[in-house]
Amino acid sequence: MSAGMSSDQIIKYEIIDKVNNYDDIVLRIFPESSNDDQKLIENGGLTFSYNGIDYGSCDAGWFSKEVVNGKTILTPLIGLEGTDALNRGSSGDAQYQRFHHALGAVKNGYIGIYYLREGDSKMQLDLYEMAYNASKHEAGDGAYLIIQDLEIVNELLQLIHEHGRSSVQVKGYLNEYNNKMHDIWYENKFSTYQYDWNKFAEKRSTVLVEDYIIKYAGRMRRNFTDGSQRAGHVAVGEMFLSKYLYYGKDVYYLCPRMTKEDVDYLDKTKKSDKEWTLLRTEKDVYYKTMDDLVGLPSDVRKNLVSISEAPLKNGTEPIRIYKKCIEIIVSGLKSGTIKLVK
Repeated sequence: MSAGMSSDQIIKYEIIDKVNNYDDIVLRIFPESSNDDQKLIENGGLTFSYNGIDYGSCDAGWFSKEVVNGKTILTPLIGLEGTDALNRGSSGDAQYQRFHHALGAVKNGYIGIYYLREGDSKMQLDLYEMAYNASKHEAGDGAYLIIQDLEIVNELLQLIHEHGRSSVQVKGYLNEYNNKMHDIWYENKFSTYQYDWNKFAEKRSTVLVEDYIIKYAGRMRRNFTDGSQRAGHVAVGEMFLSKYLYYGKDVYYLCPRMTKEDVDYLDKTKKSDKEWTLLRTEKDVYYKTMDDLVGLPSDVRKNLVSISEAPLKNGTEPIRIYKKCIEIIVSGLKSGTIKLVK
């Protein structure tokens, strides 16, 4: 069935084929050729908005159906984003890029599900802890589940159908699943860093500073203006990874190859871009550039400017320069000789 099919097609066919239907629950799903998923939930689409900010569209949504005075009222239950990435060589950070698509549902107090269809590549276990913290800290009865088996959706829908969305049975199921996600991450991923946040941070291009963290990345302005690069999705994935792994700490997303002028330009030209808007408006997240580094040596700044438009490809001079600059910046941030303007 999957030969020659896109990731979206495979996921949607699986949902239609494997997820059970109920008279009081409506499935909303659109063919790949349709753009209706880009519409807001309340306008018949599959995009959740929170505090006026649109999150990525979902692949499918389930709604409770109630008829009042002859009028059908649909109330969101679940927003699901799916991917076949594990069968397409996506073993790394690309798996985080779609995390925010179902996050909009969670922020609104609904159930968000990120379904990673099983494949040859391994799933990034950090997703479990990200979802666990999103469930714990976001609005009301919202819950975020990372799944690899659509039978989880069937179990949830059956409980909702039999007992109602706000029932103790559904809440108990969600709570148990969330605790299981945390345990998987804690024992199978965090344990590999000896349960040490500092060791964990070093592997995640992150500096821990008391009550906040600095996540650094090699983004450049062209990454956000050239649509073929999809850097916006990558950056948003990195940002949410940092926010939900270190929940409760402010996140300073530092891109030292960029300047304040670059950010001002993107603020003006990318107002309707979902990814850039999320980077600039997400609560407790602050986008920073080389201009926000006090004490940055002049030669480091000069070198960063010299590679500000260069692709950072392995084995090239630009990546060598960038890594050397980052070593100096990270060392300075840790010692206090370089400070980040908050």
